[in-house]
Amino acid sequence: MHLSICLVWLTQIIFPLVGSDCGCSVNRNGEKDRNNLYSGNNNEQCSVENISDKVEDEQRSNEMMVLVPGGEYQYGTDDIVIENDNEGPKRIVKVKSFFLDKYEVSNQDFKHFTRVTNYKTEADIFGDSFVFALFLNNTFKEKIKDFRVAQATWWYKVFGANWNHPFGPDSSITDVMDHPVIHVSWNDAKAYCKWRRARLPTEIEWEAACRGGHQDIKYPWGNKLFPERQYKANIWQGTFPHHNSAKDNFVGTNPVELFPQNDFGLHNMAGNVWEWTEDAWTEDDPKEKVKKGGSYLCHHSYCYRYRCSARSHNTIDSSAGNLGFRCAKSI
Repeated sequence: MHLSICLVWLTQIIFPLVGSDCGCSVNRNGEKDRNNLYSGNNNEQCSVENISDKVEDEQRSNEMMVLVPGGEYQYGTDDIVIENDNEGPKRIVKVKSFFLDKYEVSNQDFKHFTRVTNYKTEADIFGDSFVFALFLNNTFKEKIKDFRVAQATWWYKVFGANWNHPFGPDSSITDVMDHPVIHVSWNDAKAYCKWRRARLPTEIEWEAACRGGHQDIKYPWGNKLFPERQYKANIWQGTFPHHNSAKDNFVGTNPVELFPQNDFGLHNMAGNVWEWTEDAWTEDDPKEKVKKGGSYLCHHSYCYRYRCSARSHNTIDSSAGNLGFRCAKSI
């Protein structure tokens, strides 16, 4: 292969670094060296094999996406539940056709990304992330009780927690490779999507996709939370935050392919993990980003945010055990 072709390819693949709360959002405040996000060798020789792998990765990426056709979609709602979240009013907006991942990005997906790029997440660099109390034993919780989130004491800052060690340094993802990756910041999600030559969806795109082409429905599947007594999403069952009955069969995350898809063929648009979007929470603070969909920790009595119009936010460098993403691609 000619060197010029190799250089053009690398130019396309290598990308620059992205430099009223109920406890759904756990934000970190800190500084770190953004130059350490990548530990790979930038002088790695370009080979036919490497390029072939990249082509195969992109083809696989495209196959895992579904088309959201352009048209007029509902954004927001007049049936507002949480006033401070600015869920409304309902608007009809025009959306251009785009592709969206059929599934949330899995541990297997993210592991492949880190193996190929040597990417280091912000939780890796900070050395910690936020873990829900239910996944920590009492002895350990007592040792780190001073590292709880003041407004939501069921969240603990755990040193050594990251995407590969979701509950601390002694945990692993070996048995949950098909579950969504967690402990990824907005910056991490952006980096992954850009590596796939994709991007994060805008909030409007995400919400249009959530309703599957319908209007005036609360959930991706309709208006009834448990139609025909069937569980359609992984959300908290029981009394938050002390008891999860796991009637939906999951205390934590579930495999990304599980639970019925909506009419666009998208899985887990509600529950499981929060999903980052491209958009800022307010124009005044571009470092606070919107997340959508709720998570396995959401309950009607506490965090009723597994509705399509519901929204919350975190800072761009924050990570937690219920925060993931999926990628979009323009046409």
